[in-house]
Amino acid sequence: MAKLTIKEAGSCLYDEVSLGEVMLRLDPGDGRIRTTREFKVWEGGGEYNVARGLRRCFGLKTAVVTAFPENEVGRLAEDFILQGGVDTTLIKWFPFDGTGAATRVGLNFTERGFGVRGALGVSDRGHSAASQLTPGDIDWEYLFADLGVRWFHTGGIFAALSATTPLVVEEAMLIAKQNGVVISYDLNYRPSLWKSNGGLKACQEVNRRLAQYVDVMIGNEEDFTACLGLEIEGADHQLNALPLDGFKKMINRAVSEFPNFKVCATTLRTVKSATFNDWSAICWHDGEFYQSMEMKDLMIYDRVGGGDSFASGLVYGFLTFNDAQKAVNFGCAHGALAMTTPGDTSMATKAEVENIVKGAGARVIR
Repeated sequence: MAKLTIKEAGSCLYDEVSLGEVMLRLDPGDGRIRTTREFKVWEGGGEYNVARGLRRCFGLKTAVVTAFPENEVGRLAEDFILQGGVDTTLIKWFPFDGTGAATRVGLNFTERGFGVRGALGVSDRGHSAASQLTPGDIDWEYLFADLGVRWFHTGGIFAALSATTPLVVEEAMLIAKQNGVVISYDLNYRPSLWKSNGGLKACQEVNRRLAQYVDVMIGNEEDFTACLGLEIEGADHQLNALPLDGFKKMINRAVSEFPNFKVCATTLRTVKSATFNDWSAICWHDGEFYQSMEMKDLMIYDRVGGGDSFASGLVYGFLTFNDAQKAVNFGCAHGALAMTTPGDTSMATKAEVENIVKGAGARVIR
């Protein structure tokens, strides 16, 4: 067991860099995908959302490594990223074939859910530009050694996109590790993505191989079980009834298999309905567990991206304070606030997050 060693603020060009796909989210608002006649468009992606939260909410310097086709839709996605303040100079642009048969921007149709109707996501991302990234496409040595990065974040969504994306992740992690960059990984198990890429067997093979490079592992009980093949006796019943104790058992098992993990963290969510959840978080660091505040009956406006905003708050807490208790508190508060607004990405301010961490309520501000 060891504590995180983090490069000093100001010592690198970037505080954090994310590797992952950025899609266009088509949101029917209060309607349904199958019946709507209009969509609101946002950008989003599990790994990218962390970089955007760190930049837009917490004011850190971040960038995203991804790929788009060179056409108007690709430039639309880039414009969303620019509006979020995330550096776009590391984006790879693929030639557009004229129809999108070879390369395109991925789409994610997402309903927010309400009451007894859960949130629903339908991906349309085949042949996306990001899924076609291969080793050698990105000059990681220039990024990590010459420009400098304090924290590198990626995850299981990007790793599931194709046969080549896990190789890109591993290439990046190897060079990041050589240059003293903290590596975080969100397991983010998505059975729909692995369905056409080897299923659960491939998911576990890929994620277990990548896990050996990870300093900070993020994921819920299902993620650790499905992606890493970790089981505890009676998990299904116990984790539903006792999520905190269940997660502690899972983490103790995980760190015994992967002693390179310096931090493990997750949100603890009890879904009472799509609209009301109990919400908290826990973080393991250097042999100790740290729990956040607990929010009972948290009212959810749009749950998509809440976990990514938890991750960005957690990363901010470590980058700024290198303190596990503060990190899990900032993660919990930021994730909760992100779910009060539409879209995948956070609209919260650092002051709002700090107020939640201090225990402030939701009284009107005039």
